[in-house]
Amino acid sequence: MLRKSITAAFLGATLTLGSLSFAQTTVETTTTNSAGTISEFSPDTIIIRSETSPEPLRYTYSKTTTYVDETGAPVTLETVKSGLPVTVYYTKVGDRMVANRVVVRKTTTVAPTAPAIIEKKTTTTTTTEDKK
Repeated sequence: MLRKSITAAFLGATLTLGSLSFAQTTVETTTTNSAGTISEFSPDTIIIRSETSPEPLRYTYSKTTTYVDETGAPVTLETVKSGLPVTVYYTKVGDRMVANRVVVRKTTTVAPTAPAIIEKKTTTTTTTEDKK
């Protein structure tokens, strides 16, 4: 009889706990990117002039932010400076944009074109008839 009472109590407790639901919070993060030119680079902020936004964009970064070139090879933090074209991959956290990865793109410098000098050589052959 005692055994049936313990089994019934255990079964009742299991059914009660089984009907409880636990709240689960899902945090969704989206990583976005934007391209532009660095206008300011300070110890905790990157400000870029975006190719798509008239206003400068401000990003924070941390020790986990990675800096790479277009091939994915790491670049030193000393390489990152004002005037460089970059693509910033970031996550929006509240009202802040936190840079996860910064891709330093190659600077495209257009060399001034010198006027083209075209040299033409013309050879004229004249044949004269000998009159004898």
